[in-house]
Amino acid sequence: MLSRRVLGIEPSATLAINAKAKEMKKMGVKVVNLSAGEPDFPTPENVKKAAMKAIEENFTRYTPASGIPELKAEIARKLRKINH
Repeated sequence: MLSRRVLGIEPSATLAINAKAKEMKKMGVKVVNLSAGEPDFPTPENVKKAAMKAIEENFTRYTPASGIPELKAEIARKLRKINH
């Protein structure tokens, strides 16, 4: 038997909206699904390789909430170059 608290858990609204969007797409409706944040394309090869490399190098801990300093610096460099 499940507790009253468990029985009172509501289904995820995000997952319900995601399911509805997928259903509409199957029906041929043009949908921009902004619910679950799940891409509708396979992970690019360079991203997969970088993830595997990170795991092999034990880069598996949580990162700082503000982001990885080296990554932030690289993003800033790129934005300065592209956006001046």
